Amino acid sequence: MSEMGNSADGESAVSRVLPRLMQLGTVLNRSQVTERAMDRVGIPLDRPAITVLVTLRVAGQPLRVGEIAARMQVVGPHVTRHLHELERRGLVRRVTDPHDKRARLIELTSDGGAAAGRYLETVVGWFTGALADWPDEDRQTFGRLLTRFVDDLTAHLGAVDDEPAP
Repeated sequence: MSEMGNSADGESAVSRVLPRLMQLGTVLNRSQVTERAMDRVGIPLDRPAITVLVTLRVAGQPLRVGEIAARMQVVGPHVTRHLHELERRGLVRRVTDPHDKRARLIELTSDGGAAAGRYLETVVGWFTGALADWPDEDRQTFGRLLTRFVDDLTAHLGAVDDEPAP
């Protein structure tokens, strides 16, 4: 038996949470969190471009194009298009992979790292402020459960996407 009990109990619990998830999506869209944070970056970037920079910043190391794409859950050509523009603007650069001299990695320049840092600082600040009055144990539990939920939902929906059409 699952942690939620039987299937009917699990469906009931999800049914009660679903409106809150929809409300969260609405709040994030209406408040334009991403757009407002991108404005604070100080460099005009679109959402995919800032996502590339943040992906590299969070990784803390240069990555191959395919790994950036996998972390963003998009295809490689989508990332490549944005990398050309980011490279032209001096926010990323291509470097030789020290483990495979034939391969290239993408790394942040100091300007790209600073832009990603300003974006993350803004978003993390807003979320930290929203959780400021929560006890530390609640913040840790929330983080653990949210991570688990997103990972499990991503895996489940990926499996659904891979199913043949009826």
